Amino acid sequence: MKEPIISVSGLRGVIGESLTPDLAMRFAVAFASDLQAGPIVLTRDGRGSGWMLGEAIRAGLCAIGREVLDGGVAATPTTGVLVRERSAAGGIQISASHNPAPYNGIKLFHAKGQVLDAVSGEAVLRRFRAGEYAWVDQARLGKVTVAEDTLSHHLRLVLSTVNVERIRAQRYRVLLDSNGGAGSLLGHRLLEALGCRITQLGGEPNGHFAHPPEPTLENLTEVQKAVVHAPANIGFCQDPDADRLALIDETGHYIGEEYTLVLCLDHVLRTHRGPIVTNCSTSRMSQDIAQRYDVPFHRSAVGEANVVGLMQREGAVFGGEGNGGPIDPRVVYVRDSFVGMARVLDAMAERQIPLSQWVRELPRYAIHKTKVTLEPQQVGAALDALQRGFADATPDRLDGLRLDWPDRWLLVRASNTEPIVRIVAEAPQLGQAEDLCRRARSILAELA
Repeated sequence: MKEPIISVSGLRGVIGESLTPDLAMRFAVAFASDLQAGPIVLTRDGRGSGWMLGEAIRAGLCAIGREVLDGGVAATPTTGVLVRERSAAGGIQISASHNPAPYNGIKLFHAKGQVLDAVSGEAVLRRFRAGEYAWVDQARLGKVTVAEDTLSHHLRLVLSTVNVERIRAQRYRVLLDSNGGAGSLLGHRLLEALGCRITQLGGEPNGHFAHPPEPTLENLTEVQKAVVHAPANIGFCQDPDADRLALIDETGHYIGEEYTLVLCLDHVLRTHRGPIVTNCSTSRMSQDIAQRYDVPFHRSAVGEANVVGLMQREGAVFGGEGNGGPIDPRVVYVRDSFVGMARVLDAMAERQIPLSQWVRELPRYAIHKTKVTLEPQQVGAALDALQRGFADATPDRLDGLRLDWPDRWLLVRASNTEPIVRIVAEAPQLGQAEDLCRRARSILAELA
């Protein structure tokens, strides 16, 4: 990877190849140069390269006269909470999310403690590409302040959404796999506050990944065994910046990321009904849950900022993305693994059932994903051909092309960073989802 991935949502690249301290500094300065007055929160996810990028970013921000509030190692949702709690002008999280250890990156937050939307992100990109920076003289240099106690407010917010004493009474045995990421800090404190007996893997936020950091089935086979060996009532698996959560049940079965949001919705809507929002690539299970509780269901374009924007416009009581990212407006408008852990434990305690039984009560679908190389100038014609080829489906051009049938769907959308289109299908059976993807690939092949 010789070129960094630079988009409206941030920056990502390989340390020493496509991501250098100079690049990180210039991107951060382009972001900060147009912010309102106030400090800028700076955090990192624990990767070994995070401190180095942090030094460069701190220097750049001070060089344009900005005050830096250094939060050290913190989860992405905690960064959002800090920005809002400390009345900051914005925030920068140094993280490559679920990417492997050689990667790092930058996520940007505006003053409301939410990730940047597309309009704001485009403005940052324009300033970055123009390379015009307003360096200040010695008398106006910014300063760095260390943020004390970055966890307590976020912890209080999460605890306020559940029945703490009910959970504490269960004395759940919980395995927390933080895998050397930032979630280890608040994750342990949260589970301790909920009276859980904790087995923690990767409890030091040092970026030493015991397994590939994306919490998918193929990466968590050893963690599944550890849940059984513990033994634990549930396994919680975070990605390095803790905005995603995958679940393992008490039998060691991988429940996965798609179910995290669905389980949260099922629990929230039992007592607090109202609109919910997911993106257009999230499992249909969420829509089914909305129909079960007779509440409005809304679907946004892919991307956390799009989900959040629609949640705010519709007054949603809950939302999120199917990559294990629940969003609770009562805590912060950021995907939050800690919200997921607390909500799932609260539901298990309230209903007095194990996770495996709860999952069996939910709708069940299978998702299949693939991709096809396609140049950007071909995408429009490709989507038109797909819509003609699946004429029996209901089309939606909100984000690429989504085709819906009563019990299945197909989404085809172009990548923002590569000359490919991503194809995602969901159906009651895996073979049916795979067949939708095969048919889509066949139609696209005729355009090559």
